[in-house]
Amino acid sequence: MRARFVTHSVGDISAAVPTGKRLQPAASVHIFVLILIAPFAYPASGVTLQDVLRTTLERNPAILEAKAALEQAAGQRLVFRSIVWPDFDVAVPAGVQYGHRAGESGVKGFAVGRGNLEQTLFNMAVPPSLRRGDIEVLIAQQQLNVAVVEQLHAARLAFYAALYNRSLESIRDEQLQKLEENVATQKNRFEAGLADRSAFTSATIQADELVPQMETAQRACREAQLNLAQAMGIDPAKSSLPEPDGELGFAPIELDVGAETAAALQRRVDLKLARLFVRAANEDQRIIAADYYPRIAGSIHGEWVPVSGIHRQESTSKTQDFIGSEVREKAAYTWRVIDNGKVGGAVLRARAAREENELTCRKLESNVSRELSRIANDVQAVAAREKSIASASAAAEESARTVRENVATGLISPLEYRVSQTAFLKTKSGLLEAVYQHNVAVAEWDRATGRYFQFSYETRRPGSEADK
Repeated sequence: MRARFVTHSVGDISAAVPTGKRLQPAASVHIFVLILIAPFAYPASGVTLQDVLRTTLERNPAILEAKAALEQAAGQRLVFRSIVWPDFDVAVPAGVQYGHRAGESGVKGFAVGRGNLEQTLFNMAVPPSLRRGDIEVLIAQQQLNVAVVEQLHAARLAFYAALYNRSLESIRDEQLQKLEENVATQKNRFEAGLADRSAFTSATIQADELVPQMETAQRACREAQLNLAQAMGIDPAKSSLPEPDGELGFAPIELDVGAETAAALQRRVDLKLARLFVRAANEDQRIIAADYYPRIAGSIHGEWVPVSGIHRQESTSKTQDFIGSEVREKAAYTWRVIDNGKVGGAVLRARAAREENELTCRKLESNVSRELSRIANDVQAVAAREKSIASASAAAEESARTVRENVATGLISPLEYRVSQTAFLKTKSGLLEAVYQHNVAVAEWDRATGRYFQFSYETRRPGSEADK
């Protein structure tokens, strides 16, 4: 299920959130990959599943882009939090004063130091702005987490697909060798006059029919390797495609849908991201609505003049309007009373975005139980199918071996040999497919229960209001 969330850009709430003024320390993110992997026996060369996951985490373009977005989130946090910090500016005008006025003459140089400090004393937007700034960093973190889960899962599926198609190609290649041996046998019998041409022709056709199937499996294997390279951040034009090591294995598992549903609701990163979007939309609405409440700001203006005897430009007497050092304090009170936010629709649009995000989040949460139940049913069905096909494959292999021994002596017709080999190939391929589907279902279970990934962040004390 693809979720769609509504967000407000910084420009949508620019009236309530001024520009940033102080940099906050970015959150540090620690990533732990928690993968449940079926047992594999790996040769010394090629890439293992652990290698694939590690390389994907380090070099995948989508993950690297999400990491860069997390670093940029600190700047976005400034925009929301800046409303609480004071605004301070300094100016130093300088020049010369000359002329004759009331007996005063000569040229005097002067400089004036001016400073202004403005601090928000009361603003309803301050608390939601502080929370919204923290949520912005958490959203970037969770978007990184979601990207990690998606890319690791895609890499894992590509790894399994490459193993499956390579094994399928190997099975059909082995079967083709047996069919080519039968073609040679029938050719010798035909040349010796012990069989007619139809037996030789039938054996040749049977072998030729297997070639397109091998080519299909080979193409599928190369496609899976290409997907694996893309997930690992490998450029196929500059490097060879990764060759996966190992064979697909089957390990029965017991699944508890009820317990795993409760755990998945707590640890799945896409659900955490959905809840953060709801919280962000709620704070956006509060920030916009706060613009229609009273605001009080205090300011201090000071001037420092390092010389004396400097008159203001508009003065008419040398004893009046001297420029001197001074400090002035004042407070400004503003209250917008014409528009309460509903006339222009800003508050209503923010509320609609929040409600849409809440609905999307609830849909995702309610879908967890159904998704886990479906995957659990798939795992059980694949396990039953694997058990059934394993017995059929053993019987078909024994039958094919017996028929193969007797076809060379002419005791069994080529048609019977063709039927037995076709049945053996079908059951063996079906068994491999069942094992592959089992591994894919286990990977889907790990994704749906949130086992791929866990994260920790250090932005505030545990138990603070923003963590709730």
